[in-house]
Amino acid sequence: MSSSEKPIRVLVAGLGNMGRSHALAYHNNPGFEIVGLVNRSKPVLAPELSGYEILPDFKKALAELKPDLCSICTYSDSHADYAVAAFEAGCDVFVEKPLATTVADAERVVAAAKKAGRKLVIGYILRHHPSWTKLIEEARKLGGPYVFRMNLNQQSSGPTWATHKSLMQTTSPIVDCGVHYVDVMCQITDAKPVEVRGMGLRLSDEIAPDMYNYGHLQVIFEDSSVGWYEAGWGPMISETAFFVKDVMSPKGAVSIVMDPNAKSDDIDTHTKTSVIRLHSAETGPEGKFIRPDQDMTMAGEPGHQDLCDLEQAFMLKAIREDLDLTRHMSDAVASLRICLAADESVRTGQPVKL
Repeated sequence: MSSSEKPIRVLVAGLGNMGRSHALAYHNNPGFEIVGLVNRSKPVLAPELSGYEILPDFKKALAELKPDLCSICTYSDSHADYAVAAFEAGCDVFVEKPLATTVADAERVVAAAKKAGRKLVIGYILRHHPSWTKLIEEARKLGGPYVFRMNLNQQSSGPTWATHKSLMQTTSPIVDCGVHYVDVMCQITDAKPVEVRGMGLRLSDEIAPDMYNYGHLQVIFEDSSVGWYEAGWGPMISETAFFVKDVMSPKGAVSIVMDPNAKSDDIDTHTKTSVIRLHSAETGPEGKFIRPDQDMTMAGEPGHQDLCDLEQAFMLKAIREDLDLTRHMSDAVASLRICLAADESVRTGQPVKL
């Protein structure tokens, strides 16, 4: 970093799991300087973060500290208002997914970013993961139309279940995690989504009567590609096949093969891929497969904190090099639109045309 490039002064709002990880990423990157942390309570933080002041009010902290960058890692229902306030104060913004809880709010945030001429990066962590980049690349080589089969079910108890119940006060599992995997589908097929269907079930009396902790969405694309995504949270969720990441096309399939000993409540298993398996559908004269499946071992993969470090390195690059984030922002709105349509379908029992 040259002397002319001062560190970017960052305010981190929300100190849950992701907020703490992003704060560590800023702390460890000389391109950033944390000017304050915002949280309603005083959580236990990593020793490296113990020296920073924790303020209770975001708008007040924004006005007093005048950061260059706001990192918004609060619950989803505050994302849009906090992001717009940050843009109006002249800040760049990093916001955890989902970008907002409605499509209108997501579009309002993107419009505010464009009006202010500032950078908006949304926390699509898989976009910074070399194995997921490889999966998308190999799937695109196969060519469509595609079948996407994806899930992330999390058997949770104790503090993890408490976190899930807090998240479900504003966001269902298929929206909260679904945006990542729907984003992967959209990166593989460039076709527009045309219809979304959803179904869900409330499997616990500990959540609101109008919320469900198990959900399943189906999406149909313009090129005839179809996909499903499944997500469940709670102590009753099965560990069997909790992690399926599979893409099929007429030419074959590309899949992530999980470590059989992995557990769904280990956050690193949500991104680690173990092995990417390539299967070719090509057969010879006797109708037998010409080549065996190819396993690509993904050794030395980044862990959860490494990925947060990579996300914030991208944020720094976006600001320093004035990257064009138009596609990044429109993709975030597109994946959110699909997941919210699925949520609407769960609640109405009707498919949603996009």
